[in-house]
Amino acid sequence: MGFIEAQKDVDNWVSQYKIGYYPPLAIITQLCEEVGELAREINNRHGPRIKKSPEDTADIGNEITDAIFALICLANSNNINLDECWKKKLDKCYNRDKDRWEKKE
Repeated sequence: MGFIEAQKDVDNWVSQYKIGYYPPLAIITQLCEEVGELAREINNRHGPRIKKSPEDTADIGNEITDAIFALICLANSNNINLDECWKKKLDKCYNRDKDRWEKKE
């Protein structure tokens, strides 16, 4: 699935409600909350933080997709085609940054 399909899926879901997309600042706030939840779980598993309870575990994949959903909402509300943006990003990686790091042999 490309971004365009994901963007359509999100738009289909949002479009069924009168409220539509939240304003951009509200979406950014939601994104920050989701990234915070992801960071908490990563810190619980890989950092020095000790969990209060072993059952207090979030699914990292779910936390990542929560953040992606918020980003897609932001893109959709601003009429941004993420497939086009992704291609530009990869072009930058493969061209501008091609000699930035030592490559594997």
